[in-house]
Amino acid sequence: MSNEETWRQSVTELLEALIRRESITPDDAGCQALLAERLERLGFGCESMPFNDVTNLWARRGDEAPVFCFAGHTDVVPTGPVDRWDTDPFEPTLRGDMLYGRGAADMKASLAAMIVALERFFDDRDDCRGSIALLITSDEEGRARDGTLRVVEALRARGEQIDWCVIGEPSSKTALGDMIRIGRRGSLSAMLRVHGVQGHVAYPQLADNPIRRFAPVLSSLHAETWDEGNDYFPPTSFQVVNVQAGAGAPNVTPGELSARFNFRYCTEWHHEELRRRVHAIFDAHDIDYEIDWHLSGEPFLTEPGVLIDTVVESVGAIAGRTPELSTGGGTSDGRFISPAGVDVVELGPVNASIHKVNEHVRLADVHELVLIYERILERLLVS
Repeated sequence: MSNEETWRQSVTELLEALIRRESITPDDAGCQALLAERLERLGFGCESMPFNDVTNLWARRGDEAPVFCFAGHTDVVPTGPVDRWDTDPFEPTLRGDMLYGRGAADMKASLAAMIVALERFFDDRDDCRGSIALLITSDEEGRARDGTLRVVEALRARGEQIDWCVIGEPSSKTALGDMIRIGRRGSLSAMLRVHGVQGHVAYPQLADNPIRRFAPVLSSLHAETWDEGNDYFPPTSFQVVNVQAGAGAPNVTPGELSARFNFRYCTEWHHEELRRRVHAIFDAHDIDYEIDWHLSGEPFLTEPGVLIDTVVESVGAIAGRTPELSTGGGTSDGRFISPAGVDVVELGPVNASIHKVNEHVRLADVHELVLIYERILERLLVS
């Protein structure tokens, strides 16, 4: 695949084929089979690892360390109102240099670029040092419980170790490679119930209004300085996303309040310590409450080293820019891969249109991404 026009056409056609598959989470819609077919031609052993209604693909070529892994997801978020799209979200449409379709940027462009980068990499060589793997799931945009998490657990149980991982999440801000993610904040959610006694608004002494009980606690939570962040992470963020109370009548105070709040927290915290701090604030007030906690993932960070240096150099050589090293944004499946001792970097297209109507990706960026991924492979695995 040395002819430039040939490989550019190949990655475009593969991306279009992926977009046509309506892989709304957790449905893979045949995307992984399409990828596995291309990988098997390159000598990869492809293993389907389904868990419940989630489809996962583990593909590997080679038996030796170090193991370099591309990771990503075939599932996409729902389209939203289709009539707000300018074109069919599952019919890839090229307008100028922009290819439109659900999943174009998040993250089917990266998947197509990974495959064609591997085809180019093996086009003029029989082998390389170490091993190359791909970990692809259909459960990143959904519950994220039967996807990458389960695959990593299965790999660990049978003694397979990943050393370096590049995830194709759309990390760039305004130009390809202007930002890469070297970590992510943790996400801890709380489902709160405050118990009171329902009553008449004219006789508050005969009732116990949970809104009144919660108000000073909420003020304390907002006033708390959780941390100052550190060299790699911004300060921890506390946000209330929902509060509900009411008995359905304007003259009745409620008997219960429910709320949900979330922490996006940095490596200054472990989730258990953060939970203890919250309970201490609640317990300092006169309030009858319960909290159910849900941990989406601990924060993770890849320290500067071989992988980061290689990705930064490769972006500079191909795209001509030096990426900002960031830990911002939401969560990613890196939170499941990193704890196994894996260096993780996220590098993908511009993220301005992800999860929106008229999602799109610049084809020129997809072509450059192929070359960046290929250069990363060459620098890490060719002696």
